[in-house]
Amino acid sequence: MRIAICPGSFDPVTKGHLNIIERSAKLFDVVIALVLVNPNKRPVFTAEERVDFLRRACAGIPNVKVDSYFGLLADYARTVGACTIIKGLRAVTDFEYEFQQALTNKKLNSELETMFVITDSNYMYLSSSMVRQVAQFGGDVTDFLPECICQDIVARLPRLENKKQEETL
Repeated sequence: MRIAICPGSFDPVTKGHLNIIERSAKLFDVVIALVLVNPNKRPVFTAEERVDFLRRACAGIPNVKVDSYFGLLADYARTVGACTIIKGLRAVTDFEYEFQQALTNKKLNSELETMFVITDSNYMYLSSSMVRQVAQFGGDVTDFLPECICQDIVARLPRLENKKQEETL
């Protein structure tokens, strides 16, 4: 059985993430969409919320499992018997960081390969941080998020008030 991992912070999961997961599921027997807990990041959503969003977004893909992990990805891969890490690339700027990660993971787990999947052109501009910012300022993010979780994500994001408007009052 060939197991792959699609890791990320998924804060929140976007249609771009889902596209990479769906395409990966066609190539592997099992794909684990893995919420990584990074102690250097302060996510908006808890790990439990991100897992819930991912489970709901991936519900229609039978060979996708969702999990979360705090620790080294190379160790998690060894534990679950994964042979491949799948990373989506939006642009050349993503490559340098992901290449460094791939080499580190290979050093930590020599059996582990990293596969880069080019993001569908419909989502090349899309990132979780962009979605959060648009939503926090009241913008419409329905084109960016899986429909089944869009309302929940928007409802849970804190709204930023327009300071300029407050200053003029």
